[in-house]
Amino acid sequence: MSLRSLAAALVVTLGLSACVTVPSSDQVRAPQPLKPVDLERFYSGRWLEIARLPMRITDGCVAGATNYVIVNPTRVDVRDTCQSGTPQGREKAVGARGEILDPGTNAKLRARYFAGFVTWDYWVLDHAEDYSWFISADPTFEKLWIYTREVPSAAERDRLVARAAALGYDVSRLEFPAF
Repeated sequence: MSLRSLAAALVVTLGLSACVTVPSSDQVRAPQPLKPVDLERFYSGRWLEIARLPMRITDGCVAGATNYVIVNPTRVDVRDTCQSGTPQGREKAVGARGEILDPGTNAKLRARYFAGFVTWDYWVLDHAEDYSWFISADPTFEKLWIYTREVPSAAERDRLVARAAALGYDVSRLEFPAF
């Protein structure tokens, strides 16, 4: 292998490793999930993204949603969508293969996007008993999402934001994409 080929391989390897966001144990700073998640009730159907912390990948995205399909007790297919610019804009979508990291509790999911080149861990920090809403984050305390099954009232949205603040998140940075 030539020096040039070795250098190119190193650049590609480093670039791909930057896409993997599975945290080491010393990076875990988020609170632990508060309660177990019922696999059938939670990981099925569509959830609406009503709030999120800013990320480059979601710039310009509105009307975000995540759809889950249970494949088996430890695997879930994930499809994240949003509309570009306006709720009537062009749909942007990405799929992932999800792995339940804590079978039985089901509150920690590892999603592998783009054939596993991008991996994110999601924790369901809290959810409604009737599964009408949930608050999710990555373990590093850098990402946060609030999801509901239906578009919430302003009062309900305010209660969910207050719940995220009680979990220790800086909710002043939340984005509220249009629906």
